[in-house]
Amino acid sequence: MFIVIINFPPIQPGKDSEFREWFVQTNEEFGKHEGFISRRLLNPIKGGDYAAIVEHKSQETFMKMHDTPAHAQASERVAPLFDGRRSPQFYDVIIG
Repeated sequence: MFIVIINFPPIQPGKDSEFREWFVQTNEEFGKHEGFISRRLLNPIKGGDYAAIVEHKSQETFMKMHDTPAHAQASERVAPLFDGRRSPQFYDVIIG
């Protein structure tokens, strides 16, 4: 299994609900792709910025989804909601 942990930058003031709506909509879209397992939005308990965990069958299936026009459009739609850039970290599950 392949995991991506995405640390999101701060959300622009007044754009939080729009960001959450975007996340729900893109979960529906990305869920249609082969190899997709799950994508969850995390809200830090002690404050700070959102993070997400994305689970895919493999790095190959993730990259195949990542390289689609739908993914490019989703990235374009969300960029104005951020005050900065996303920071993804990639992992292979080795135990679990």
